[in-house]
Amino acid sequence: MAHPDELETLTKAFSGHGIHEQALISILGKWQPEEKKSFRKGNPNLFIEDERNFERWDDRHVRLLKHEFMRFKNAVVLWTMHPWERDARLVKEALKKGPQSYRILIEISCTRSADELLGTRRAYHSLFDHSIEEDVAYHVNGSERKLFVALVSAYRYEGSKVKEDIAKSEAMTLSNAIKEADNRKPIEDDEVIRILSTRSKPHLQAIYKHYNEISGKNIDEELDIDLRLKETVQCLCSPQKYFSKVLDTALTKDTDKNIKKALTRVIVTRADTDMKQIKQEYNNQFGVPLSKKVEDTTNGNYKDFLLTLIARGG
Repeated sequence: MAHPDELETLTKAFSGHGIHEQALISILGKWQPEEKKSFRKGNPNLFIEDERNFERWDDRHVRLLKHEFMRFKNAVVLWTMHPWERDARLVKEALKKGPQSYRILIEISCTRSADELLGTRRAYHSLFDHSIEEDVAYHVNGSERKLFVALVSAYRYEGSKVKEDIAKSEAMTLSNAIKEADNRKPIEDDEVIRILSTRSKPHLQAIYKHYNEISGKNIDEELDIDLRLKETVQCLCSPQKYFSKVLDTALTKDTDKNIKKALTRVIVTRADTDMKQIKQEYNNQFGVPLSKKVEDTTNGNYKDFLLTLIARGG
């Protein structure tokens, strides 16, 4: 009979984000057949028993475990890539997976600098013999296509100068487009797309401020009617707030495996950029340090690697 503490440790090693490799080695390596049998009997969430009393792995959990074992490898591979290659491959994967992953297109096109996004486009040429623009236009259907092509094609001014009168006028343009949402989706409005895909981030932050003054509400609150536009505005105007929410969702227990992947993506891509600000924002929003949440939720080498990257931000 396996010791209860060992059973609990092993069950935890198979749960969460990543696998506790050391626990598997130290416990499973010494267990006798009867101890392994008691583990199978005591974990109906992992093993199922047929009409012949034969305990076997639940096939669904085998598939999930394969993903969990891969998390550490995937994080290391992404981390060691050139950032341009990494973003190009993330874009390609998002286009293959479809609408459930299109937020990655928004993240990359809206939170990178002009030169970083240009580098990603160059890397995409080299890797896939296509342009990002043509693949986005080919794969994305419906009202999102025009916005996404404009975003990935952008090369924004990165200076600090902002013309407040123009920013105020464009805040009114966005306000009117949102008010007319019942007649025409804001994401289909050419002026909305022009503003979001060409204006500098300081200019867009000024628009954000003026919008609040005009309508008495934050623009991202008003954009609950359109998730893609909301994500676009958040990534452009308040990326740390956006990434904090993405991380918290990815760290939720029993969340979907595709949502879990955001944990690796965000920490790896932001570790050398704005991780310090993301940690501050996460603590403000959720009342717990990001490192503590990762410590409590993840396992093994994967956990250690993520905590190392988080610590780089200071």
